[in-house]
Amino acid sequence: MSSKNLIQIKQFCIYHEIENTFITELHNYGLVEIIIEEEDEYLQPEQLPVIEKMIRMHYDLKINLEGIDAIYHLLNKIETLQQNLTATQNKLRLFEQYQIE
Repeated sequence: MSSKNLIQIKQFCIYHEIENTFITELHNYGLVEIIIEEEDEYLQPEQLPVIEKMIRMHYDLKINLEGIDAIYHLLNKIETLQQNLTATQNKLRLFEQYQIE
């Protein structure tokens, strides 16, 4: 993977005015993936919206890392359940249309 598409953690932390250790802790909890290339640490651009939400939870709402971990997993569970519900509703609509015809 080319580092030109990656976000350098040092620069990201400077921009958001946070400590590098926060990103490291998120990584330790398994919430973000850190990519190491040429002795430097990077984030994938796709992770940025989630990381920025976690930054707001931690620094603005004063939620600790354990709370962020729980919230993140609960939100993922809700999203999965919503996707399953939508798929089930679509199948039911098809079944109902088939029964009417």
